[in-house]
Amino acid sequence: MPETPKGDYAEYILDGQQRITSLYAIRKGIRITKDGKHIDYKDIFIDLNNVTENDDQIVVTEKIDERVYVSVHDVLSQPLGVFYKMLTNEQADKIEYYKTKLTNYDFSTITIKDYPIEVACEVFSRINTSGRALSIFEIMVAKTYDEEKNFDLAEEYRLLRDGSDENKICLEEAGFGTIPESVIMQCVAVVTKGAVRGKDILTIPRNNFIENWDGMKAALFSAIDFIRHELRIPVSQLLPYPALLIPLTYFFYKVKNKKPSFSQTRMLEQFFYWVGLTARYTSASDSKLGEDLNKMDKIYREEAPTYSRNEMEVTATIISQTFFSIANSYCKSILCLFAYQQPKSFDTNGSVTLDNSNLKISSSRNYHHFFPKQYLAESNFNKDSNLIANITLIDAFSNKKIGKKAPSIYINGFGATNIRLAETLKTHLISDATVYGVHMDDYDKFIESRAIAIAEALNEKLNPVIGGLHPR
Repeated sequence: MPETPKGDYAEYILDGQQRITSLYAIRKGIRITKDGKHIDYKDIFIDLNNVTENDDQIVVTEKIDERVYVSVHDVLSQPLGVFYKMLTNEQADKIEYYKTKLTNYDFSTITIKDYPIEVACEVFSRINTSGRALSIFEIMVAKTYDEEKNFDLAEEYRLLRDGSDENKICLEEAGFGTIPESVIMQCVAVVTKGAVRGKDILTIPRNNFIENWDGMKAALFSAIDFIRHELRIPVSQLLPYPALLIPLTYFFYKVKNKKPSFSQTRMLEQFFYWVGLTARYTSASDSKLGEDLNKMDKIYREEAPTYSRNEMEVTATIISQTFFSIANSYCKSILCLFAYQQPKSFDTNGSVTLDNSNLKISSSRNYHHFFPKQYLAESNFNKDSNLIANITLIDAFSNKKIGKKAPSIYINGFGATNIRLAETLKTHLISDATVYGVHMDDYDKFIESRAIAIAEALNEKLNPVIGGLHPR
């Protein structure tokens, strides 16, 4: 915003600009051309033939023949005597009534004098309870704008998410373009103040926010690299919670983005799966995130965090009964385990490319029911195909090629061309097709065997061996 001349003062409108602009345009009778369309603010009329006194029908933008209309602009700008000369006394009386209502209308305003923009934004966030409330991100865009330092949070976030021709390092390129702006704000707060609540974000001084922006980005990308390469989760759509990036960003900020040691890596992996399998951030996430920063502090010092013992083991029975849903953090954790295996394509044994666009909903192409839904439905087995133990991660082409075929048929078909099919299946936690009942199309045997394999792999993540000790 321009500097206010010395000895003068200025009033800036924080909210209500659209309404005031519209009223100004009507009062002045302005004609505006926008996107090839002409808007004439003189063409807003009062229908004097309206007898219902329905506000929605009194003020109109289109005229009907044989009805009497007066421009709102004229009502506001012309002397009342003009209308008494043009209209009947009854109609002129209506004009006087409407003009009085318009010119004497009490607008609800709040004026904040001699306050910096930071305080004005915070006050606005508290009083804006009607209409659409501003998000914390939108408030911080206003609060942190600094022309001298060339910092515009809206633009900085866009570059962080989408990159530019000059800088390709961005969330989208890393496969994490779905991370919401709210998580990014919490990442700034966690490296600036060691806190994550909304009120903590809003009280970050502008200079501190700007000074920590680049440090947050570096730590964020270190956390993403850890998730992609150590946990082998290539895209953000698989994360049990996007908020998992917040404590990990905090950790990498503390270690100055150095590669974690073997023991730190195992403990971070343990933490990651513990959060997802316990649905930790489903409720009261801010307070739990605050608690989890203490766990990051311990891991930073190479000390094992403590967990409730009953949360550190999953059972094959529960897994075999769990329905597949991408809205469920428990299922997402199992999908992360599948991704960790670096699944291979059934037909070529090539790597399966996982993409956010193919993982959005439960029916997306990267999700394959090993025993196809339609096969089970048409075979009259009366079995629910939508169990997490029946899900594999494959490429969209193979998914379409399989269709509704029985596992014994399509697996034998792939085996004719893929001589490494046994290795391929192991990357999907199917160690032996015969033992798992694949060749006999035994769905119950398959679910039982695969649930056991999933449980064993998850329990290894939850209870890693570090220097001969199991951190709990």
